[in-house]
Amino acid sequence: MAQTYYIFRSGRLKRRQNTIYLEQEDDNGQVQRQPIPVENVRDLYLFGEIDLNTKLLSFLAQNEIVVHCFNYYGFYVGSFYPRESNVSGHLLVRQVEHYLDPQKRLRLAKEFVSGALFHIRRNLNYYRNRGKQVDEALEVVEACMERIDSCRNVAELMSEEGRAREAYYGAFNEILDLEQPFEKRVRRPPDNMVNALLSFGNSLLYTAALSEIYVTQLNPTISYLHEPSQRRFSLALDLSEIFKPLIVDRMIFRLLNRGEISEDDFENVGGAKGVYLKEDARKKFVRAFEETLQTTIEHRQLKRSVSYRQLIRLEAYKLIRHLIGMEQYKALRAWW
Repeated sequence: MAQTYYIFRSGRLKRRQNTIYLEQEDDNGQVQRQPIPVENVRDLYLFGEIDLNTKLLSFLAQNEIVVHCFNYYGFYVGSFYPRESNVSGHLLVRQVEHYLDPQKRLRLAKEFVSGALFHIRRNLNYYRNRGKQVDEALEVVEACMERIDSCRNVAELMSEEGRAREAYYGAFNEILDLEQPFEKRVRRPPDNMVNALLSFGNSLLYTAALSEIYVTQLNPTISYLHEPSQRRFSLALDLSEIFKPLIVDRMIFRLLNRGEISEDDFENVGGAKGVYLKEDARKKFVRAFEETLQTTIEHRQLKRSVSYRQLIRLEAYKLIRHLIGMEQYKALRAWW
């Protein structure tokens, strides 16, 4: 079964026959080679300083391996997205039609937001049932959910989502045991521990969604909630909205409240570069993220166990069935 490989060490990635090697020099100047069998690779995450060449990229493309790159501070910088082999002109036309038709686009956008707010409410209810004072945030989120159907365009819809998320983030001070209060969501750059975890976790989720979209016939640049634009795969952003509270936020709550990650695991780079996870904590977070994606639940319709990663791909397939007129798209709402 194909796996995701996370590479934190620096070195050179090279192809030798049908195997990828990570080459590094040891303290004695000897080159050490670690093999990565290509048939076992779903995608690669590069966190270290990695040298590679076009020969390797061509080999990765032939084997349909997506590569996600992060800089020294763990900030996502981009993906190598091989030319799709699983393409459909008919589906592409349908994707564009649903974007160009305001009502069709709005219907899909509403589902993405509904799925996201459902899982935000689910998180808040979870902690309210454990004695946390999150009633005020919960009321705001539920009011926003009720107003989704009356939104007349995507701008109004995103305004409701933003209002709900602001209230949700305000409840983090109740949910988390923090030395310093969490004031607001700051992205570029993150200015504190919680924002650093949210930014890093959301980047990992975005890239995971992109890898799952790649194996379908969907075009990742045509989206409905987020405006399609240059230099980003905005459909991955759409799908990620549903899973952020379900995967990333719950994982952050768990890691911080259990003390598995603490204030000592962050560094303030200074200037405009913000606050970032130290390397050991980054590895710990990635390990927890991958374990979460591999966690399985019993699917009600399929009558079998599926992982969280597979749920992301299933969401993409549900979107395809909607686009080609097979069934109406309904965003995931966790039942377990």
